[in-house]
Amino acid sequence: MIRNQYSAGIIILLAGIAILLGRMGVFSFIGSVFWPLFILVPGILLHVLYFGRLLPAATLVPGGILSVYALVFLFCNWFGWGYMKYLWPFFIFGLAVGLYEYYTFDSSHPRSAFTIAAVLAGVWALCMLFVLLWSWGIYLIAIALVAIGGWMMVSKKARW
Repeated sequence: MIRNQYSAGIIILLAGIAILLGRMGVFSFIGSVFWPLFILVPGILLHVLYFGRLLPAATLVPGGILSVYALVFLFCNWFGWGYMKYLWPFFIFGLAVGLYEYYTFDSSHPRSAFTIAAVLAGVWALCMLFVLLWSWGIYLIAIALVAIGGWMMVSKKARW
């Protein structure tokens, strides 16, 4: 009888603490900040299950996608969603990562998976280049042009 009272007391105590923390907004804060972990954990779990030899290599495709997407969501959730205008190409990159992992770790090394992953990685790189040039890269181009023009004016040799 004493043992049952002790167990019931612990359960009631934990329920009370959970209610108090919920009313104080602790769970709301944790949920609003760390919700991308609900995407990251399945992605990592798929990797762990593959490397534990419990699942086939094809599970690395969604594992890679979920892991990359979750990292993008975590970054934006912590530092602001305004960065999404620079990070949207990572959604393409996530698919490329998943397909490349499938190509790398599958015993048959499917060539089509590598080809699609390489094309998607190239599209990602091109999109990132455009995003960076559109945002702050134009300043780098302007600085480079000023430096080249200044160097041409100061140099003694005729370069033309």
